[in-house]
Amino acid sequence: MRKFILLLLVLLSMQIVYAEPRIDFENGVYHIVLDDKNAAKKIDFVTVEELETNKRIHQKSGAVLTINAGFFDPNNKKTISYVNSKTTADLDPLFNESLVQNPELRNNLSKILNRTEFRVLDCGAEKNFDIASHDSPLPDGCLLLTSAQGGPMIYPYLRLEEEAFIVKDSAGNVIRESASVLHKTARTIIGLKDGIVHIFIVTIQNPMTLYEVKEMAESYKLDKAMAFDGGSSTSLNYLDKINVVSIENDGNDTGRKLKSFMIYKK
Repeated sequence: MRKFILLLLVLLSMQIVYAEPRIDFENGVYHIVLDDKNAAKKIDFVTVEELETNKRIHQKSGAVLTINAGFFDPNNKKTISYVNSKTTADLDPLFNESLVQNPELRNNLSKILNRTEFRVLDCGAEKNFDIASHDSPLPDGCLLLTSAQGGPMIYPYLRLEEEAFIVKDSAGNVIRESASVLHKTARTIIGLKDGIVHIFIVTIQNPMTLYEVKEMAESYKLDKAMAFDGGSSTSLNYLDKINVVSIENDGNDTGRKLKSFMIYKK
């Protein structure tokens, strides 16, 4: 009996270790794998009325892992991305007058509103994930638990024009670029492989264009991948062990203040 109890304790401890995210750091990129079978129950996208740092939300929520999520306007503190949360207020970019009333964006507003999002789904006996355009219907028999829009879709197709991250003139020249998609910068990337969530935090040690990120996603043989907000918004907190911010040369370890976050709970 005593041997059985000891064996049970060993197995339980192994399960606890296995449930923690697997994190590797190589060439300036954090690769995080959420391979816990209960990962969908532990993920939530949380929002704030006023802007807040990733580190503060991580501490306040008691999460295991926290990363930045959707795009926002730092001037009026309103969202540019749809976010559906289990626990906090949902965000709707149609209430952002700076977005919907901007004459430069009006011709591409439908593309912006239909940018790619990451979804956590309840499909009955299973909890699933998906990466799809905002207007894409949910799979039959599935309910949306939580989601956050970002964009663009990176893999298997890089949808820069389709999601209005670049705009070209009639001659094919790029006349508008958003989120520095053509330039090297820090990135927050989320992907799926065989139903398992993979997160990549591309730090300022090895900044990438989205073309380079697509190559990285292909090298990992992901099924799908998309971007969240990046550049100076790129943030990662893991327990009290890892703190990544992307604001250079100011001595600030708390990072930029943001609008929405993905947390992975205990």
